[in-house]
Amino acid sequence: MAQFNITADEVDIVIGALQSDLTSFMNEWRPMFSRYHLIIVKDPDLKEELKIPEGFDVKVYQKSDIDKVVGSSLTSRLFSGYSCRYFGYLISRKKYIISIDDDCMPAKDDNGILIDAVDQHITNLATPATPLFFNTLYDPFRKGADFVRGYPFSMRSGVPCALSCGLWLNLADFDAPTQALKPEQRNSRYVDAVITVPTGVMMPLSGINIGFNRELLGPILFPGLKLVEEGKFRWETVEDMWCGMCAKVACDHLGYGVKSGLPYVWRNERGDAVASLKKEWEGMKLMEEVVPFFQALKPSATAVTAEDCLTELANSVKEKLGPVRPLFAQAADAMIEWVKLWKKVGSGSS
Repeated sequence: MAQFNITADEVDIVIGALQSDLTSFMNEWRPMFSRYHLIIVKDPDLKEELKIPEGFDVKVYQKSDIDKVVGSSLTSRLFSGYSCRYFGYLISRKKYIISIDDDCMPAKDDNGILIDAVDQHITNLATPATPLFFNTLYDPFRKGADFVRGYPFSMRSGVPCALSCGLWLNLADFDAPTQALKPEQRNSRYVDAVITVPTGVMMPLSGINIGFNRELLGPILFPGLKLVEEGKFRWETVEDMWCGMCAKVACDHLGYGVKSGLPYVWRNERGDAVASLKKEWEGMKLMEEVVPFFQALKPSATAVTAEDCLTELANSVKEKLGPVRPLFAQAADAMIEWVKLWKKVGSGSS
């Protein structure tokens, strides 16, 4: 497949607002955001009014708006905290979604040049992915790169890229135990590279800085696995890692690709890793059970869409993991509920 162009009217930028004053955030991102339509979803638990500077094409959704679409019981259960962003994924009608957390600012590369994270995500999604055979020069479709000697010509057309996973400078997306053990550690390494995650390889998706093809992935990015003591900081949640593994299984099965690397964002300080450790430790233990489960999953030949894959995954979770922990049974129910909600609310197009 060849590279294609993505126009601004095909993109929604989705921001989950966990802080009320978005003035600095929006102004810092103004050069990158101003060409696009923005969906800002206010955390239903946030009481203060949002402060958003003028000059943006933006639609804001708050608790009353979400209640009208899904009902108040689902609002509190599905869209609290960082999970509020998933309402933006649900309500959008654009082909592509770019999602960046409100504690992130534009980063600079090693030459001091501001990184356009939106443009880089779009580039990743507009160029093929190469999951079937690893290219040692990383993304062969980037300027200055190509396929290395020995790369089969039959595989060089690649597959559609459905998911672009960006990275972070300053505060990296460590888990709470790692951050608590190394409280002063920051990520200052800017690696100018994009890679395709190989078929069959799982990875811990971080929802902090992503782009995806909504038409291809549909409901696969969803607020599924909720911890008993889930908090308001990223290291107190695992819902993005859970749906990321669902997405990777679906992409591998459906013949899509997942990229990781550029673009970087600058992630500001938020939260106390030591205080969060107790909450997230439950999630870290769960991953020891979850990863082997997803590694062994193979959707059936009758699963031909992301929606089909998610339904089959939910059934597998309920059958194999549900008896182990009630949390998994609840996640399976949430997955089925999300598919139904997507059919009702999210399946329309622009």
